[in-house]
Amino acid sequence: MPAQVVVLGSGYAGAGSIRSLEDELDGGAEITWISDQDYHLVLHESHRCISDPTVQEKITIPVEEIKSPRTEFIEASVESVSTDDRTVHLADDSTVEYDYLLVGIGSQTAFFGIDGLEEHARTLKSLDDALAIHEDIAETAREATPEDPGQVIIGGAGLTGIQIAGEAARYRDEHDASLDIYLVEGLDEIFPGNDPSVQNALRKRLEKRDVQIRTGEFISEVDTETVYIGDDGQMDYDVLVWAGGISGRNPVRNMNVDKDERNFRLKTGQTFQTEDERVFAIGDAALIDQPGEEPAPPTAQAAWQAAEVAGENLARAIRGQPLKKWTFKDKGTVISVGEDAVAHDVAMLPFVDTFGGFPARTLKKAIAARWIATVTNLGDAAAAWSDM
Repeated sequence: MPAQVVVLGSGYAGAGSIRSLEDELDGGAEITWISDQDYHLVLHESHRCISDPTVQEKITIPVEEIKSPRTEFIEASVESVSTDDRTVHLADDSTVEYDYLLVGIGSQTAFFGIDGLEEHARTLKSLDDALAIHEDIAETAREATPEDPGQVIIGGAGLTGIQIAGEAARYRDEHDASLDIYLVEGLDEIFPGNDPSVQNALRKRLEKRDVQIRTGEFISEVDTETVYIGDDGQMDYDVLVWAGGISGRNPVRNMNVDKDERNFRLKTGQTFQTEDERVFAIGDAALIDQPGEEPAPPTAQAAWQAAEVAGENLARAIRGQPLKKWTFKDKGTVISVGEDAVAHDVAMLPFVDTFGGFPARTLKKAIAARWIATVTNLGDAAAAWSDM
């Protein structure tokens, strides 16, 4: 009987792994793909929908355009995974058995126990999230006046928070809306932990767009109208978006494999194999061991790179062959700031540290188009180009 392979998630990790698995197995196993949505979302471009919701048509790719007819797709939410009897439990009370499992269901937003934050803040982890942020900003803009501008606060100034702030400013400017936009970061600088040259380039572009940056104090509490910062600071808000960190999703928290005790992401070696040899994990769902002290970063770039090798390794496990070790190769970072972009340490320009303008915008488009072409075809990538 052919091996039963189950893949969880339709993000970068899941969609990329499906293509790799199908190529490697070539009908030699039965593949079941499970996701709570019947499309792949180009998540690193989802912030575009905050200023222009019509972009959703270009960044959602139906699973039927990605998988082969031999792969069975089930649209369902995963409730839990039992590694003892190798069963995936779904929200409709049905189950799916597996011989090998690839967990690529991404992450969920971490709220770090901040009182009121989860109840009152928007997040950006899905298309629905992006559209909800758009609606909140649009409604606030309709009610705002120059004398009483709407207050938009984005908590967390990593890649996601910066891109949200840029799109909020873009919406404000294109609609001549009376909005004050704040980017709040607990650490001392935006895009924490990165090179000062890219931090400065991002800050310059945000400030040029009248995004007010507040760093050095953490959000301590949130209620229905107010964000409390540090010991005695406070800011009233109309729209609050939180982009301050990630953790493993609820369905994997009780899996009987080794995981981080704080964020519940599954620990794997460089082969993507967990301590259970039948379970592999990639993308944001995993902490993938790497040379040195840090695991692979939870980025789209890392998930793209990992997906091809993960699919091959799972096929190797089925065939009883040695598994390959994967090492993340950082090809640089490109971040949108509204209609502009900043690129840093990109491999194609090794002698240029940080740059923006037309070259960075074009590179950002190219990255998105290349991924779309990878999981579908060049026609879909070309159609999406103008909206990236």
